[in-house]
Amino acid sequence: MVLTSTLLLGQNSSSTSINNTILFRITNPHSTKTSYLFGTHHAFGKTFFDSLTNANIALESCDLLIKENLNIPGKMAEDIINLRNTKTKWKKYLSKTDLSFIKVLFATSPTDYNKMTPTEMYVFLNRYFKQKVCLNKSANDTSLSLDDYISTKAVEKNIERYGLETTKEQINLINKDVEGMPRKIHRRRLANIIDKIRSKDSSYCEETDWYSNMEIDYQLNAPCRNTLVLTDRNNKWIKPINDFLEKKNCFIAVGLSHLMYKCGLINQLKELGYTITPIEIK
Repeated sequence: MVLTSTLLLGQNSSSTSINNTILFRITNPHSTKTSYLFGTHHAFGKTFFDSLTNANIALESCDLLIKENLNIPGKMAEDIINLRNTKTKWKKYLSKTDLSFIKVLFATSPTDYNKMTPTEMYVFLNRYFKQKVCLNKSANDTSLSLDDYISTKAVEKNIERYGLETTKEQINLINKDVEGMPRKIHRRRLANIIDKIRSKDSSYCEETDWYSNMEIDYQLNAPCRNTLVLTDRNNKWIKPINDFLEKKNCFIAVGLSHLMYKCGLINQLKELGYTITPIEIK
């Protein structure tokens, strides 16, 4: 098993372009540990990850899964939202038709949409569009997001898990990122995303297409585009990641954008002396 894994994870890795994979081996000449960096897209899930032979082998070879956050019962997004006392006056943000659409969409949801913010609603609808329209996920498909599915795989394999931040911190970040956005902008982008869902317009699926096809430009020499969401978080995460890499074989699964640009984890790990090797994903 060890020999097979080594052969699979080593094949063509030297010739694999960094822009044609989302899986990277992390090694250090001063350590015997071998870890992996995997760039996720939150809209994908079980079917996609199960098709990635080398990513599954890499995960199974590790002692620790590091992901953005852990879904802890009682502290999940729906729990945090449902505990709020304030409600959003959706008539100020949605047309009568769009509000009816939202009511139907959330009819069986455990989350009280009345307690969501317009920003949280947009994030939810944007992912919903990518899953249902771009990836053709059926209404009866209750499979988890890619990040959470990887987490369930780790639990099955008795692999320890670590969350780089809490779900509450993530929710606060989502809202802070567009703090002060005028109501008319919220209205416009909510109307636009609902229209895309209704029309099932797949012409807006470029992002899921290039991720699925591994047509990725990591732009490692370009500055990060969002200080709050990318730069600050990457700078915060690199310390615990480095600490764990020195002690354990880690599988780091975070959003693909966190690997990209100058401030990305690929560059930050290289600066710390690690060798980052692209691995053929299948």
